Amino acid sequence: MKDTSKRRPHRNRRGLFLGAVIGAVAGYFAGRAMGNPAMGIVLGMIAGSALLYRVNPGPWNRP
Repeated sequence: MKDTSKRRPHRNRRGLFLGAVIGAVAGYFAGRAMGNPAMGIVLGMIAGSALLYRVNPGPWNRP
């Protein structure tokens, strides 16, 4: 049985990039609806990349 008390949470660069792209697209449309698409892109990139950086664990069979 593995000792899970010392495991760090998974973080991956692929989730960071994917979150930034998806967040930018969603932020563009949300920002366009509010009148400022550039600010929506920036905020969407930050929120999307932060979320998928922590939520998306990547491959489970890492050594």
